[in-house]
Amino acid sequence: MPKMKTNRGAAKRFRKTGSGAFKRTQSHRRHILTKKSTKRKRQLRKASHIHASDVAAVRQMLPNA
Repeated sequence: MPKMKTNRGAAKRFRKTGSGAFKRTQSHRRHILTKKSTKRKRQLRKASHIHASDVAAVRQMLPNA
């Protein structure tokens, strides 16, 4: 049986927490930042958890996480 491979795109986007959830970075922080308020940019710094409906898909992409 061949080795199970990690989806490298997913590995760069998601990290597993100690409790087993997956965290991700927020979008909309890459460019066109001048029109976004300081408050909005500050709040986008925080990581958030992926939605419950996406957990199974991420777990399949990251078998060794």
